Amino acid sequence: MKQKLQLILNSLLILLNFCGLGTGAYWVYASTLGYESPYIVEETLRQPASLPELVEKGMNVYTMDKFLVNLAGQPQRQILLQVNLDMLNAQSFTEIMDSDKTARARDSIIRLLNDKSYSDLETIQGKLFLKDKIVEEVNKVLRVGLVKDVYFTDFVVR
Repeated sequence: MKQKLQLILNSLLILLNFCGLGTGAYWVYASTLGYESPYIVEETLRQPASLPELVEKGMNVYTMDKFLVNLAGQPQRQILLQVNLDMLNAQSFTEIMDSDKTARARDSIIRLLNDKSYSDLETIQGKLFLKDKIVEEVNKVLRVGLVKDVYFTDFVVR
């Protein structure tokens, strides 16, 4: 009787051990091997500008001061970013040079960056999505002018 009870107890402990190992193996798989990077779909398709068109029309590129902004999420990360705004025409360029418009545009970009996490910006799709969002936010600030495109000259996440 005692041996039978010992055999049942050993069998239950072995079964419990295998269940624990299976659960641990699943957690490792789910947190490392099974991880899929988020995929961001662009809302609109971007049309690349050709170089002859840019030369013909004359580029009106406004270079903003560098941004150093905290990103959302854990671990805490920062982004160092320099944004160049390709304006539609000379009138747009002079409008963005107004200090009030520049301050509002910077504020919009900072708020946009504060809502992003590292996983949102690590892929090419994330960077393209960010460019489109910056164009939208700055165009909301401007009354007459428009931003055609955004160029990043510095893009460092640390």
